[in-house]
Parts: sequence; C-alpha cells; structure tokens
Amino acid sequence: MTEPQEKAQPYDPLRLCVYATVALLAWLLGPWAVLGFAALGFAGYWRARRAGLSRSKCFLRDTRLVLAYLGLIGAAALAAIVVGFL
Repeated sequence: MTEPQEKAQPYDPLRLCVYATVALLAWLLGPWAVLGFAALGFAGYWRARRAGLSRSKCFLRDTRLVLAYLGLIGAAALAAIVVGFL
C-alpha cells in the first residue's frame, strides 16, 4: 500500500512583486530611494564580507565587486541629489 503523494506547490513569483515594489519606490522617491537601497545593500554586503563571505549569488559573484558596484550606485545617486539642489 502506498501513501498518497502531496501535491507540489506552484511557483510563487514573490521576487517579481519585490522588484515591482522597489521600482515603484525608486520612481516615487527618485535618487533618495536609490541612495537608500544602495546604502542598505552596501551595509549588508560589508557585514557579510567581514563575516567571511567572499562569493555571492549576485551576478558579479565577488563581494568586492558587489561592494564597488553598490558604492558607485550610491555615489551616482548622491551626485543626482546634489545636482538637483543646485
């Protein structure tokens, strides 16, 4: 006698909802949102790197590259904010 198999759960595209929310916030808040998300990501990767993470699931793989990328995005957002105030 075999036990009935559980039905597999359908794929939940949660990431797509998260991406849309981040895009909406970036659209509404402009460079302030970009600066905030870049700073949040940089802080997270900085802590992870200090804890020993050297390879990431991010497309760039090397956490040093990810930190440089996030730092560049943050600098560009800060420049856009400064230029916007001039």
